Amino acid sequence: MVDVTPEKIEHVGPAEVPEVDLYHAHSWWTKYVFCQDAKVIAIQYGCTAVAIGLVGLVLSWIMRLQLGFPEFFSFISPELYLQFVTMHGMIMVIYLLTALFLGSFGNYLIPLMVGARDMVFPYVNMLSFWVYLIAVLVLCASFFVPGGPTGAGWTLYPPQAILSGTPGSGAGIVLMLVSLALFIVGFTMGGLNYVVTILQARTRGMTLMRMPLTIWGIFTATVLALLAFPALFVSAIMMTLDSVLGTSFFMPAIVEFGEQLAYGGGSPVLFQHLFWFFGHPEVYIVALPAFGIVSDLLSIHARRHIFGYRMMVWAIVGIGALSFVVWAHHMYVSGMNPYFGFFFATTTLIIAVPTALKVYNWTLTLWRGDIHLTIPMLFAIAFIITFVNGGITGLFLGNVVVDVPLSDTMFVVAHFHMVMGVAPILVVFGAIYHWFPLMSGRMLNNAMGQFHFWVTFVGAYLIYFPMHYLGFIGVPRRYWEIGETSFIPDSADSLNAFITVAALIVGFAQVVFIYNIIVSVFRGEKAERNPWKATSLEWQTETVPPGHGNFGEEAPVVYRWAYSFSVPGTVDDYVPQNVHPDYVKK
Repeated sequence: MVDVTPEKIEHVGPAEVPEVDLYHAHSWWTKYVFCQDAKVIAIQYGCTAVAIGLVGLVLSWIMRLQLGFPEFFSFISPELYLQFVTMHGMIMVIYLLTALFLGSFGNYLIPLMVGARDMVFPYVNMLSFWVYLIAVLVLCASFFVPGGPTGAGWTLYPPQAILSGTPGSGAGIVLMLVSLALFIVGFTMGGLNYVVTILQARTRGMTLMRMPLTIWGIFTATVLALLAFPALFVSAIMMTLDSVLGTSFFMPAIVEFGEQLAYGGGSPVLFQHLFWFFGHPEVYIVALPAFGIVSDLLSIHARRHIFGYRMMVWAIVGIGALSFVVWAHHMYVSGMNPYFGFFFATTTLIIAVPTALKVYNWTLTLWRGDIHLTIPMLFAIAFIITFVNGGITGLFLGNVVVDVPLSDTMFVVAHFHMVMGVAPILVVFGAIYHWFPLMSGRMLNNAMGQFHFWVTFVGAYLIYFPMHYLGFIGVPRRYWEIGETSFIPDSADSLNAFITVAALIVGFAQVVFIYNIIVSVFRGEKAERNPWKATSLEWQTETVPPGHGNFGEEAPVVYRWAYSFSVPGTVDDYVPQNVHPDYVKK
């Protein structure tokens, strides 16, 4: 037996790891192309995501032109329309939003906000971007193969996805599935970096409960993705085998054009379960980083501490956990047992509780704050309004008896875009306006920013509020043309035309935004060192933009949380995390 009396216990030193030498680039290629600096990788992710996002934007314009003015654009065939619907949905959800929040903001902000020199595995981080880029190129290649890209809908349901009557059922669907598999491989490399960096590479004093909520949102979303993406990965592999080798994972015995196919024994509903086991956490993989970023924007630009910080942290974690038990509310019309419908309707209502807590806390953060209506603040407030509106319609669709008649109507399109499209994109814009001075050392043009915000925010409501009404009157989604359907009133035609014009105007505003970025990088007004007077570590670097290694020779030491605004008895209305208590101006 070992003697463990106090006299016999040896002194245990602090569990500190000495700093590791960073990899330094030796050429232009290794500094800007095959780069291992997380900040450069973040910009590479962002530029690639925006580029493929612009493709998705153009596809949405083409779809809207067909819906709004079906007699004028003869080149938009039914097959082409379905292919564009599919590619638009997949591009925007996976290749744009997920890549922006985790690949771009995750890479740029995690090391800076937790006080790390870089990601823990810089080489793997670099590989993650290049695998993502290959996934995007494979996806784009499907536009150029015989038959074109898949037109199975962005959910890719079998057996439709691989039967010959569906557009792109040959090489198109295979390239889509291969691209998704590659995306997940790339993300897994990046995601492991994020988790290990947050847990193991925080600077001295940066406890978990001192981390900014942006990091909590990205961290929780990364854990969700690492658990949820494997379901999509295996379903993509299994459907590829069904398509190429004739296996029957998802394909039942089926007759096509009077001919009995060789498939038999597969379950299409199994694919739906696998897809939505990924698909609903994916909503929060996008939403949770948005929640964290909005929390920080509100606090900084209202000059007030975040209300209920610990409650906000646990709400983020709780939402992440609950997101895994609500997936089948997307499957009420799949023929599932009614008792399952009751269970998933209940969990859908339960997950609204921590989400509502966050809205209350954001509102109370603004209460009696010194609110500065900067462009980032406008986008943050617009997010709250939009997310609440979209969330309310989600409560309707979470109820079985309401969802069944509305499931295949434009109401679902409107709800999904408000929650999963408009709301996160508003946060992306707010975050770019907020951190652009850190990334470039320059400010974005304020006049163009105001134009961009108001056209985007008001235009989004002009697009999607009428779309809710179209759903109520029975206008179906995924239809190339409504025609003279007897149960749909004539007002649907004029509303569709109005929505199309609004969508084109909002799309133009995004072109102005990109122009603003490009011009401001070279000719924008030079930014102050910390223009928003923020307290978190990313604004406390030696140089702006931060150099490789982020913090110069000495890593920062953290003494407080990231929300020390309007502290009584201090000269300034903010106290940075890394200022020693003895040096706080009083």
